[in-house]
Amino acid sequence: MRRYFLKENLKYYNSPNISIVDDTLEFITKPNTDLWQNTYYNFKHDNAPFVQMNICEKYFSFTVKVKYFSKKRFDQAGIILYLDSDNWLKVSVEYENDNFQRLGSVVTNNAFSDWATVDISSDITEMYYRLSRRENDFCIENSIDGVEFKQMRICHLTRACNEVNIGVYACSPEDSSFKAVFSNMIISDCLWMEHK
Repeated sequence: MRRYFLKENLKYYNSPNISIVDDTLEFITKPNTDLWQNTYYNFKHDNAPFVQMNICEKYFSFTVKVKYFSKKRFDQAGIILYLDSDNWLKVSVEYENDNFQRLGSVVTNNAFSDWATVDISSDITEMYYRLSRRENDFCIENSIDGVEFKQMRICHLTRACNEVNIGVYACSPEDSSFKAVFSNMIISDCLWMEHK
């Protein structure tokens, strides 16, 4: 299985400001948009714009290259797997300041989000991500060059029982707007090998 993320298969959420040329998506983020549920901050945000396509396979990998021009704290762009407002995951780089940004992921089960991060240089302006599914379990990886991928985390989505929606998102939780470009979007056989 190998197919490209094509515009005719996309579903749009929260009115993304995007342009599509060939197989490249360009987002312009909207201010005060985010995804988060409850944990620690005690707020619910569910208005980040994103696009997704439906995947029925229970074993697959989705790979994408993201080039981002973030400029304000929490600006972010990356992969999203969204089931509903209470159950989803996302992976991205979140801008913090001129010195560092946070490469990380959020997993939300039953309306509670967690956030796992590692600090990286703010000089990095593009990243490859790969999200692999094995039934209800997921492996999130990143790569600088699109060749050598490193594991970020393994997680579980309780509600990911059957078909899922996978795609890309970009948002600006504060009063900001920036451009993110998504390319090299491929859905393939699962590249996360079974552990025996």
